[in-house]
Amino acid sequence: MSMFGAMFGPRPERVAAELVRACRPGGRIAMAKWTPDSFVANDEQTVRQRFGKYASEIGTARQAVDFDFALDPAGVVQFFRQYFGPTQVAFAKLPVDAQAAYAADLESLWREHNTAAEGHTAVRADYLEVIATRV
Repeated sequence: MSMFGAMFGPRPERVAAELVRACRPGGRIAMAKWTPDSFVANDEQTVRQRFGKYASEIGTARQAVDFDFALDPAGVVQFFRQYFGPTQVAFAKLPVDAQAAYAADLESLWREHNTAAEGHTAVRADYLEVIATRV
């Protein structure tokens, strides 16, 4: 099972093969992946290509997650920067002078998708639920 994790592997084909290896025959591989038209992105066709030869059946369904913060978009970026591992790592890998520009880009992304009033951030993001049954 992978909830928004396996999709970030540097070699996705190997990630898919490892998920299959760790799953018993007839077992299920379950994962969630961001969709191309969402706040963050990935692709259903790619999932089917990567698991196709390993799965007797692949089911997918679009789902949504609602991000709702009593913070403005700049506060949301700071929250993720402080508490969310992948965001912490991304900032840590940047030179100090590039971190402000990255924070501004993230704030702009949250602001662009925000549907809430000033001082609050609400963003809906679609994701692809994937359930594959291993052959």
